[in-house]
Amino acid sequence: MTTEVTADGRGSSIPDTEYQALLTRVTDWVEGPGEDWAEEIEATGTVSDELWKQLRTEGFLSLAAPRTLGGAGLSFLQWMGLMEVFSRSHASVRMIVHVLNGTWRAMNPFADQAQRQKFILPAVAGESVVAFTLTEPANGSGVDITSSVRRDGDTYYLTGSKHLITFGVRCDYWLLFARLEGTTGRDGTVALLVDRNTPGAEVEDTSRTMGVRGTDHASLTFTNAPVPVANRLGAEGEGLAVALGGFLTPSRISVAMSCVGLAQRAQQLAVAYAGQRTTFGKPLASRQAIAFSLAENAADIAAAKALTLTAAAAWQNAGPEAPALSSMAKLTAVDMLGRVTDKALQVHGGIGYWQSQPIERVYRDARAQRFEEGTNEIQKSVIAKAILGGALG
Repeated sequence: MTTEVTADGRGSSIPDTEYQALLTRVTDWVEGPGEDWAEEIEATGTVSDELWKQLRTEGFLSLAAPRTLGGAGLSFLQWMGLMEVFSRSHASVRMIVHVLNGTWRAMNPFADQAQRQKFILPAVAGESVVAFTLTEPANGSGVDITSSVRRDGDTYYLTGSKHLITFGVRCDYWLLFARLEGTTGRDGTVALLVDRNTPGAEVEDTSRTMGVRGTDHASLTFTNAPVPVANRLGAEGEGLAVALGGFLTPSRISVAMSCVGLAQRAQQLAVAYAGQRTTFGKPLASRQAIAFSLAENAADIAAAKALTLTAAAAWQNAGPEAPALSSMAKLTAVDMLGRVTDKALQVHGGIGYWQSQPIERVYRDARAQRFEEGTNEIQKSVIAKAILGGALG
């Protein structure tokens, strides 16, 4: 068992017997109460406070962080095993668990002890929600951000816009990235923890999406919104290091494993339907076309899972190839999920298009994975840069 723990928690782990018990408990919840919650979310279009409370009470919001921060102390590979299971649940459940178990990775390496007590420990405990706030409506998600701050003594005054911010409505803080007024490029960026109730902040709920129903999203507008300098993570100029440094690579791997888990759920539904549906006097599963589709799905899922675990091991061991492998895993898993869910829906025939069938929700939810942590085009750029720069053979 590894005892040395880094700021991002990659050195921690728990004994296998303890982990297997936790894996069983998560699986039982996903296949039991999780299915009931899925039906309620789809019926109401919202995630209730009661579900958030249950996830917190079960300890599911505190799994990935090290014990020093109040987490369960899992290794990253162990955490990916749980993400695989959580991702078979409703997409909003997966989103809550993924985000709240990941945002601390961006904050902790840059936080001082006072910030750790005020922001990170409550977030790991599930007592507060920190929304990652990078994307802007008129820009990409990098050095071209234009939201800006001007400093006056111990206060920054924030002006700008953000959109597509997951949990941006119900959060307690926005982990927001901006730049010092008048600067360009990476060196002028700052990372700020902005209180949800800050004066000068306007929140528009933009939660009506194709899939992942129940997860709230927001468009944000800031006009001279005051933010204490004490709420800045890291130094001035380190904003993008906070946003992209130790956070993006493991998060992309987590999204890749989310694709694997959701694809497994689609395959489960397709196999079950093929076994119970009869056409022209024979089970659907006896039709070679159906059997071959299910076989292709199984191979597709296994291949994407293997690559994702390879990327997870590389990141856990601080391998220099981890960033490129994370993009490979995300790219591969996203494309795999599209193929698997399409075939799984086809196995259901016309009835699969009806909302009465769980596969209809899975099919809708799968499309969202293409946008999390960068599109396929961004992943290809990361991979190409690693190849051409010699980081990969």
